[in-house]
Amino acid sequence: MELRGDRVVLRAVVEADRAILDRIVAEPEVAAWWSPPQDYDDMWAVVFEGEVIGAVQFDEETDPEFRHAGIDLFLTARRHGEGLGSDTVRTLARWLLDERGHHRLTIDPAAANAAAIGCYTKVGFKPVGVMRRYWRDHRTGDWEDGLLMDLLADEPT
Repeated sequence: MELRGDRVVLRAVVEADRAILDRIVAEPEVAAWWSPPQDYDDMWAVVFEGEVIGAVQFDEETDPEFRHAGIDLFLTARRHGEGLGSDTVRTLARWLLDERGHHRLTIDPAAANAAAIGCYTKVGFKPVGVMRRYWRDHRTGDWEDGLLMDLLADEPT
C-alpha cells in the first residue's frame, strides 16, 4: 500500500531503505530526539522526489472505549523546514481518520523539540499537556518531558 500526500509518498520500508534510515537516525539533529530503532518493520518510508528522507509510524488503540491512533516520525535534517514533515503527518492523519475510522489522533514530541511541535501544530494538533519525565534520552540517560498533542477528526488543517 502507498499513501500519496501533496509532496511525499508513504510506502512500506524495503530492505534497501534500512541503511538509509540508519544514517538518518544517526544525524545529530535527528539523534537528539530519536533512539536508533531495532528494526523498521512497523514503519513506512517517507519518499520525496524518489529519495527516502525519513520514516513514519503509527500505533492504534483498538479498545472501542478508547479507540485512537498515535503518530511518530523522523526526517533527514537536510529536509527540515521544507514542509515535508507536515505533509507526512497530514497524509497519515487523513488515512487514519478517513480509512481506519479513528476520531482522535495523538502525537508526543519532546517538550523541547520546538520544530516538531510547530510542524504538528500546522496540521492541527493541539497541546493537551506536558508529560513529565516521559522519555529517556538515549544519549544522556536522563528522563525528559514530552508534550502530548491531539487532533480530532474535524480539526485537520
